[in-house]
Amino acid sequence: MHKIILKIILFMLSTSTLFANNILTDYRIHGLNNIEKTMDLELAKEEYWDKYLQKYDTTFGFTEKYSAILTCDKNESTMHLYKKNANNFQLVKGYNVFVGEVKGDKTKEGDLKTPTGLYTLTKKIAHPDSFYGPLAFVTSYPNEYDKLRGRNGHGIWIHGLPTKESRDDFTKGCIAIGNSSLECLDRNINIKKTLLIINETKVTQNISKKELALILANLYEWRYAWIYSKIDLYLSFYATNFKRFDGMELKKFTSYKKRIFQKHGRKTIIFNNISVIPYPNKQNIYQITFDEIYKSPSFQFNGKKSLMVKIKNDKIKIFTER
Repeated sequence: MHKIILKIILFMLSTSTLFANNILTDYRIHGLNNIEKTMDLELAKEEYWDKYLQKYDTTFGFTEKYSAILTCDKNESTMHLYKKNANNFQLVKGYNVFVGEVKGDKTKEGDLKTPTGLYTLTKKIAHPDSFYGPLAFVTSYPNEYDKLRGRNGHGIWIHGLPTKESRDDFTKGCIAIGNSSLECLDRNINIKKTLLIINETKVTQNISKKELALILANLYEWRYAWIYSKIDLYLSFYATNFKRFDGMELKKFTSYKKRIFQKHGRKTIIFNNISVIPYPNKQNIYQITFDEIYKSPSFQFNGKKSLMVKIKNDKIKIFTER
């Protein structure tokens, strides 16, 4: 870790005389650990993210992970594939699709509705029943936000059309497309790096870089508070109606975190493959996902993290996490 910090410092020293003087003085007096703390604070500033986002296409939000995005407009019964070329998402192909027989957001098993939300593709089924065409992609419905709101049901797929029989012009909740188009889609995506955005109408595009910079700065301020055990600052990022994926509400969560923060020992927390995507058909609600590396003397974690946040008074409020 210190080798990485030293490389960053050497680069900064070569690009800014004022910064060089400040950082050398800081190092002379306080040592390397204090410089790391200073840089963690810099990551919590909107100015850094304003500059960083200039090179990114924020058409659908911000993502370091996804190389393909599928957007589905349920009202128009269309789906579009966008693929990343350098830092820009470009339209590759549009498809006519069949969606659920009943309009609106899915809430329960058997309601014949296609869900509205953000989903990943969790599995490819190579040889489903012939009714579903040559292959199918299983989606992550219900996601954590769905579960928080009591949505249920399962088996929402992107699949093809019957190879041996006719079918109605709607589904029980899945998204169905022509078989040749489905096979073309299969050749053009990596399911581990594909995000599916389903909306009632056209998927919102050209998300504000300013708002994304605000969210990312907040995310790293939350991380800063976590690393340096600033419990009051850390808890200020949580909504009063917070409920964790396992049902833990804010009161118990607060007590749990206070006990954890009282433990002594240096923490390392690194975020990679960050995505900040506005939630379809919801105002000021975003899904934040990232890969997290967490190391402390008593615990280690290396895996995926998901936050659902609402923007309130220019600050993220986490209302569920996993």
